Amino acid sequence: MEACILIRSLRSLRHLARHPTSLCSLIFRALADLMGLSPSVLSKFRGDAPPMENMVGKSPEPELPPDMLSSIFALLEVPDLVRAGSVCSSWRSVYTGLRRQLLKHKQRQTPCLLYHTSESTGENAACLYSLVEKRAYKLTLPDPPIRSRYLIGSSHGWLITSDERSELHLVNPITGEQIGLPSVITLEQVKPVFDDEGAIHKYELWKPRYTALAEFLGHEPSIYALDELRDHLYFKAYLFPDSQTGSYIVVLIHNPEYQISFARAGDCGWTFLPPGWNYQECIYKDGLLYAVTGTGAVDAFDLSGSTVTRTTVLGDMKHYICEHIYIVQAPWGDMLQVWREQPTVDGDAGSENIEETSKIFVYKIDMAAKKLVEINGLHGHVLFLGHSQTLCLSVEEYPQLKANCVYFTDDEEYISMYKNLHRDIGVLNLENSSREEIVPRIYCTWPNPIWIAPSLRMMHSGLM
Repeated sequence: MEACILIRSLRSLRHLARHPTSLCSLIFRALADLMGLSPSVLSKFRGDAPPMENMVGKSPEPELPPDMLSSIFALLEVPDLVRAGSVCSSWRSVYTGLRRQLLKHKQRQTPCLLYHTSESTGENAACLYSLVEKRAYKLTLPDPPIRSRYLIGSSHGWLITSDERSELHLVNPITGEQIGLPSVITLEQVKPVFDDEGAIHKYELWKPRYTALAEFLGHEPSIYALDELRDHLYFKAYLFPDSQTGSYIVVLIHNPEYQISFARAGDCGWTFLPPGWNYQECIYKDGLLYAVTGTGAVDAFDLSGSTVTRTTVLGDMKHYICEHIYIVQAPWGDMLQVWREQPTVDGDAGSENIEETSKIFVYKIDMAAKKLVEINGLHGHVLFLGHSQTLCLSVEEYPQLKANCVYFTDDEEYISMYKNLHRDIGVLNLENSSREEIVPRIYCTWPNPIWIAPSLRMMHSGLM
């Protein structure tokens, strides 16, 4: 009887939806989860819903109580939630209230692909492709225009971007919130060059002082224009929640020689982490920053104290660099290394040769034995690789994803060099190395396509 009442109330709002069939399907699915019922039980209640044109002029039945709608909305993916919030004023009110109650929206979010299709969509517009719905949404982001930025990272629903002065910003593409990060001139390797009027008009980028290559490379700086520095400085960036402080830290892998600097919420400058180099990716856990190098070595930096300490967790696993290497914490507790082969293949007639992902290897990091152990498949899990934080997710929690597969996007060393080339985007099956496309081939898009798990969480007083 309770189910009948709830379904009747939901049906009464069906005519308000912009896309009634698909939206109501989402609500029914969420309602089934909430009530512990199977979708088949609820399907008989929605099958006899009157067509939208038959609802015109009729008084709607009573709506669901706001607390019940809030519980249902909290089970939706963010794109669906935003769409539900546009149905009517009462749903909008519940949606707005849910956004304020940040911790209440606990639904895990399936990663989406964020990309720009063409200049015709607008300088501030981006597309968000939902793997769940297999459709794209258009987003409008704050200034400076997303078209003029570099995307150098994506973590926990936030983009890390670089503007035309090579300054960094955190941007939440769902909420539109934007936070400036410490100035680029506070990085140890970057010095400002002033013009006659005292304004910064160029940057000096100094060579490394702490690596074995320092003597070979020398100490003379390179000079770059404000918008050119980012081409040579930034590699990747990550946003990590800091459970010890209830705030967050941002970690930046940068040149020269892929070194690391970090900043906490509220810091006025970046803190440099010598003496390591050649880092490819980072993860953060319990005050420890783990960084993997291009030769498979792993260093751990303890950021919890006033002085940063460094420990080598794993030595070099190879003596050459040809693959992209990633590090990720698996849901079952192991720390993994992922090696991605991306050989050059012949392009289409009249086009340049391109790089395409062909093989991916997954290894467990055995801390005690200090070695890598190859894993034969992900067994009910998936990976997301690219110029974003690497993710390992369970298909039990994300049923729309394909088990034992890797979802990947571009991950080039110097992303600005690939503005007008073919994009390497797809899904690779780890069992047979077959690949398929996610969306129609994206060629000339800028900024570079990147994975992001949409989030409605705002940063209040530095909290995530």
